[in-house]
Amino acid sequence: MSKIRWGIVSTARIAQQFVRDMAFVPNGELVAVASRTHATAQAFADRHGIPAAHGSYQELFESPDVDAVYVATPHTLHFQNTAAAIQARKHVLCEKPFTVSPLEARNLFRMAEQSGVFVMEGMWTWFLPAIRKALEWVGDGRIGPLRQIQAHFGYPMKPYDPERREYKVELAGGCLFDMGIYPLALALLFTGRDPDDIRLFVRKAPNGVDDDLQMLFSYGDNDDGMDAVLGSSFRSKLPNHAWLVGEQSFIDIPDFWRASECRLYHLDECVDRYSDGRESPGFNFEIESAGADILKGRQQSAIMPWAATVRLQEQMERIRGLF
Repeated sequence: MSKIRWGIVSTARIAQQFVRDMAFVPNGELVAVASRTHATAQAFADRHGIPAAHGSYQELFESPDVDAVYVATPHTLHFQNTAAAIQARKHVLCEKPFTVSPLEARNLFRMAEQSGVFVMEGMWTWFLPAIRKALEWVGDGRIGPLRQIQAHFGYPMKPYDPERREYKVELAGGCLFDMGIYPLALALLFTGRDPDDIRLFVRKAPNGVDDDLQMLFSYGDNDDGMDAVLGSSFRSKLPNHAWLVGEQSFIDIPDFWRASECRLYHLDECVDRYSDGRESPGFNFEIESAGADILKGRQQSAIMPWAATVRLQEQMERIRGLF
């Protein structure tokens, strides 16, 4: 097998980005899509030139023509859909957040281990070349000791509608799961650890879900520690930049969640810059990486391993406990 045959679970908006980026994945091909009705799946397949359409997710999981599936359903369905795919011996790339609790994540990884399939959370930001370059710069000591991380991700989701996916309580609505996971994941990637202390400023929508969240993480003591200032919002368009700050130098990553470039500054002077020059939105890097792991018989990614997913789930559970 030289190419992974992918199927998409759901025709949601984010699934369309997956379709677009498959054109840039040399080790994969899109062969099927599933929705809750055959008519919806067929319309999506016709629009995007996908060979097969299935009127249920289980039909897709049972298809002998599909090697791996991309789960693009709402947050609360990730556990159910991923578990069903694993039971059908399909490899899985599941959109973030992988689940809505650490227990669900651990249970899925236990199932995957027993079934011998590859499973990964779709933390596409971690695979972007600009993020990998920034990680390289930090690892090479080009900004000195990391003293502070700032990262914010927010877009106004107006008007407020409790039935909208982003706000709906039954679908684990709220900006932490939907957008806040991006700055949280960036902080975990560059620190490799959990914060010692977390402080929050949280505002809520009328139905009680979080719609504006500012987080202050503290790592270590005053002399050798560092801090992270992280935020997400459904109320405001935030800068959506990330800054990795040393003592005299820092890295600026515009639109870090979908980063295509990063810039290295010493004091006020830009001394280095990287741009990936890509034509794709950026999902292709994680899809290609997942495909390479599957082709090599691996069960988890070295870039986005199971342990990282569990730690993110634990951090989000800890944050939600402070609401």
